[in-house]
Amino acid sequence: MDAATAWAEAMKYDNRPNPYPYFEELRKTPVAKVSEKTYVVTGYPEAVALSHDPRVSSDIGRSPSGLFGEKHTQLEPAEAAQTRDASMLVADPPEHDRMRRQFMRHFGPPHTPGLIPSMEGMVADLANSLLDKVAEKARVRGSNRMDVVDDFSYPIPVSVIFRVLGVPMEDEPKFHGWVTDFMQGADVGPERDTDEGRAATEKAAASMAELNSYVHDLVDRLSREPGPGLLSAALHDDGPDGPVSKPVAESNAQLLLVAGHDSTVNTISNCVMTLLRNPGSWDLVRNNPELIPRTIEEVQRLQGAVQFFPSRWATADIEIGGTRIPAGSAVFLVWAAANRDPRRFDNPDRFDPLREDNEHLGFGSGIHTCFGGPLARLEINVALEIFLRRVRSPRLVVDPPPYRHNQVFRGPRHLWIDFASIEP
Repeated sequence: MDAATAWAEAMKYDNRPNPYPYFEELRKTPVAKVSEKTYVVTGYPEAVALSHDPRVSSDIGRSPSGLFGEKHTQLEPAEAAQTRDASMLVADPPEHDRMRRQFMRHFGPPHTPGLIPSMEGMVADLANSLLDKVAEKARVRGSNRMDVVDDFSYPIPVSVIFRVLGVPMEDEPKFHGWVTDFMQGADVGPERDTDEGRAATEKAAASMAELNSYVHDLVDRLSREPGPGLLSAALHDDGPDGPVSKPVAESNAQLLLVAGHDSTVNTISNCVMTLLRNPGSWDLVRNNPELIPRTIEEVQRLQGAVQFFPSRWATADIEIGGTRIPAGSAVFLVWAAANRDPRRFDNPDRFDPLREDNEHLGFGSGIHTCFGGPLARLEINVALEIFLRRVRSPRLVVDPPPYRHNQVFRGPRHLWIDFASIEP
């Protein structure tokens, strides 16, 4: 199988439950050309090196190629969204560094050391409340079945990120619909060229326009009327870099709203699924809660919530991994493939909650390492500990479960389990 075929297969929706055999095929050439202007990086050392290489830009405006490697006269919605994007995710230094400092001042140490720890109680309350609702529904219906995604994994991260940013929680249902449409339509696989794919793309564009308008109005209001949360604080900052501009606030608000909840939803679901797939793992971790942090890191390595990001570009010719990447090429750093590189991890396809030396790339690497990683880890740790303690004798109903369409943010659309009881 050549590299282009392996990449196309990995991107197909039918292979979403298990793209890893195709990533393994790609890793035979750790840096591989898969189209005229697109190179995918699946080797661990190569991905780390390029994530730290200043010749690899995240600024789409500097690239002569399109988001998917080829330049189109008419930009696709995902390309158009990134072209307008002023977020730290698609910026290079010094703009990236300034934005990251401006937002980090109100998110974590040294200036705001208490924000992330203060979320622990909220996450615990949410997790317990959600399981109480599941128990009540089971009592009323006489059926001990739940959807881990809808009933547990989704409500926690979205509530937390709305609180952190200062977004009204009553607007969440609209936001959920917009993001669902975007995730369905932001397709980098062969299905985007089908009738269904084009319809999903159009729907995604319409929903993103509504989300853009919503965030614009929110930022405009907060710029005039300061309120609680990170967005307002950044808009009215008196630090050395000054306040963020409204366009920068809008782009980063969308980034943090989407990325700040979606990957955490997937990781909570993936933790439950992975533990239940591997006999003995559920009881091992439940009976030894000190293993929960290590388990989460292993799930992030094995079932990465963010598989890759199609937003990197070579600004000069680069020789790496036996391949020459010409200037102007799109570069996909495939974290999910690098995390299973046998040159870095022993028995990389094996789930091992006792694994040591687990420096995975589940939160990326380099200057774009996940901004919200510490918050995500806190949410997942607290939620999983409560789920393990209270949900007795769970088992998967369908395996593999139905997956969401998106190739970048990979996780179950639903994860049904049956259980014996929900303990107090």
